[in-house]
Amino acid sequence: MEDSVFSTTKKKACQVRSNIKSLMIIFFNTGGIVHKEFVPPGHTVNGNFCCEVLRRLRENVRRKRSEMWKNGDWLLHHDNAPAYS
Repeated sequence: MEDSVFSTTKKKACQVRSNIKSLMIIFFNTGGIVHKEFVPPGHTVNGNFCCEVLRRLRENVRRKRSEMWKNGDWLLHHDNAPAYS
């Protein structure tokens, strides 16, 4: 039985790292996604970048959830937990 499925040679699996990585920032509520955007490759998420994202979020809440915007019935909860937890 040469080259059978039950070969005695040991093979080691190795993980290949992906060259493509992306970070997405997403805001949602029970009505669905309010705002989402990808962080540009190589860009650092710092205070200035976060302020710009929050400005765009505010505009999207005003456009997409106008009833919540008018009565001020919305708040932001920040959860920085890793995706795997």
